Amino acid sequence: MLLWFAAGSCKGSDYGVLQPTPEDLCKCIPIEPDIADFRHIAKHTPIPNIAAQEIGVDTILSWTQDAFVAPDAARTGRELQVFHIANAFVQEASVNAADCDVHLEISQTADKKAPRVIVETPVDSEFCSARQAVQAQLKNHGFRLDSQHGGELPQALPAQITGMAFEDFDHSRGSAQVATIWELHPAIVTIP
Repeated sequence: MLLWFAAGSCKGSDYGVLQPTPEDLCKCIPIEPDIADFRHIAKHTPIPNIAAQEIGVDTILSWTQDAFVAPDAARTGRELQVFHIANAFVQEASVNAADCDVHLEISQTADKKAPRVIVETPVDSEFCSARQAVQAQLKNHGFRLDSQHGGELPQALPAQITGMAFEDFDHSRGSAQVATIWELHPAIVTIP
């Protein structure tokens, strides 16, 4: 209880709260319970071992958004498919303090004003190595990502992404350039 209080009341930065080991993304402690997370069960699933469809960021930006998605809705339709984006640019990277997911914003081009899509790698243990890999890849480019550090990258970085489509709801969840509620979540990101 004391740890929860300290985590909720002592912010270390805009990107996360005080964590026991902020540099270890696999030991991040969410400050909100699973029940507070929109469509938690639908988001926290393994990526199935099926053929991925090749798409671009522009494809996701073109998907029709539903007027309402129930907060406990199961995955349906395209949310059951796996997608691969061979050419994207990471513009922003952070750790969401509420659920400890690694949150990235990607665009079709390196232009900082380009419309963006959110991709997330969940806190779930099966994604631990993917979270550590993206952290190391960003570090190789001079960018620090942990529960206390993150944000807009000075320059967009090329990346490849594999993940499942996920329809979120319309709320403040990224920069002004995020142009859709569709995400890839769960997703694995590779930054050369």
